[in-house]
Amino acid sequence: MRPIRLLFAAGLAISAVAVGLASASATEQIVGGSRASIADHQYVVFLSTPDGFQFCGGTLVADNKVVTAAHCTIRKAPGDVRVVAGREDKTSAEGITSAVTDIWIHPDYTDVRVGSDVSVLTLDQRLPYTPLGLPDANDATLYAARTPATILGWGRTAVDGQSSQYLLKASVPLVADADCVNSYSDYDAKAMVCAGLPDGGIDTCQGDSGGPLVVNGRLAGLTSWGVGCAAPGNPGVYTRLGTYVDLVRSRL
Repeated sequence: MRPIRLLFAAGLAISAVAVGLASASATEQIVGGSRASIADHQYVVFLSTPDGFQFCGGTLVADNKVVTAAHCTIRKAPGDVRVVAGREDKTSAEGITSAVTDIWIHPDYTDVRVGSDVSVLTLDQRLPYTPLGLPDANDATLYAARTPATILGWGRTAVDGQSSQYLLKASVPLVADADCVNSYSDYDAKAMVCAGLPDGGIDTCQGDSGGPLVVNGRLAGLTSWGVGCAAPGNPGVYTRLGTYVDLVRSRL
């Protein structure tokens, strides 16, 4: 299992003093990525604790709704989470910080390796940013192998990498289900989709959980799990949102 995708919760238990001391390492970004403009990706948001500790990403899909991973919100109350939108530089004061009034978690979620890793947050205000469209549940071509996808987030640049304060993006191809099964015995093609390069080098990492996998201008997936960061033969595993999109739409 890729611990850098799942150990974000440990950061939520540290004290306010420790948050301040660890802020540099807590804001690390995508491996192999490049600087992204928030103006071009207004739908990308990050989740933080009330005292500003960033622990996951998310996607604005309506003016007051954010889709993220269930493992980012499990066992959390709405008051535990803030959503920051319109902020490219996490050290700046740009954008809007919203409180969360409701957290919906897929009722079947138990573990990232089982699937159903999806959550919908309702915000306390309507945001003036452009949301990202949801996929069509019947669009099988959206998940075709080798289709280029865009990943975005504020996660680490390596498993033990240094941090950057800015939003990053990268392009990775979707991986055939058969190849994902070879990499991960827990892979479930109905619930998941893989993306990455055979030789590694580009991937999501700790802090990117819940962020978007964008294909053809649609939210095709959510950063979920994997082994290592950008390691050869270990692509990133993403929630296959097309499987859950009808249920997600019912929460909007």
